[in-house]
Amino acid sequence: MKDHKAHPLPDAREDIARAKIIPDTPQTRSPTHRLAYADADFLTRDDLRPVRLQLELLKTQIALDERGIESTVVMFGGARIPAPEQKDQARSQTLAELSGFYEEARRFARMVTERSVQSGNREGVIVTGGGPGVMEAGNLGAKEAGGVSIGLNIVLPHEQAPNLHVTPDLSFNFHYFAVRKMHFLMRAKAITVFPGGFGTLDELFEALTLIQTKRMAPVPILLFGEAFWRSIVNWEALADSGTIAPEDLELFTFVETAEDAMAQLAF
Repeated sequence: MKDHKAHPLPDAREDIARAKIIPDTPQTRSPTHRLAYADADFLTRDDLRPVRLQLELLKTQIALDERGIESTVVMFGGARIPAPEQKDQARSQTLAELSGFYEEARRFARMVTERSVQSGNREGVIVTGGGPGVMEAGNLGAKEAGGVSIGLNIVLPHEQAPNLHVTPDLSFNFHYFAVRKMHFLMRAKAITVFPGGFGTLDELFEALTLIQTKRMAPVPILLFGEAFWRSIVNWEALADSGTIAPEDLELFTFVETAEDAMAQLAF
């Protein structure tokens, strides 16, 4: 059966192909002659930033919608936390001691994905930042369970390739942190946070702030490793000082194991 287009006008991709076979003249070599949507120099201008923001939001949104992914379980955590078998290579003794959380992240992702597979990989799909450490563990656990997982990578000054366990056609790359954060939270049914650094803290407090200010519906926020989190944040001091309300301390729950975390999930 002939494939009919939705409209009688030329397809954008057809015109890109046609533009490559036109005569080579001073006019056709001019940057102004390029098709706007196929002109990288034009699209990367400072005044095209609003368009690039929209494209980053749309590209991931469309891909996830086409895969039928309706909800996710977010896994935040440190890129530097090693797998247990690599803890001897850790840059500090503390990091080596935190390697157990790699295994908990892996186990947790596997358990969540076993449920997700039953929904046809539509509900409770694991999503990580796509990098190493805890992120790698999350994608690995999902892969071991026979399901899919999402990786939301971002371009950084140092090379950061997606870990090899992200489902290939659910591996995304971002320029804007803000848009990446939106995609972490737009479908989130739960947020898990493992020990990490500035990036992990930023992601945690962004989610807490959105829920605290009612800009986001409440979801379980599970902090793995109570001793770690209490050592770096004096939560009660925030409430005692009045800078947060006492009930804000109820926005998150400490857990230690994958089983503890699974018990907090309602889906």
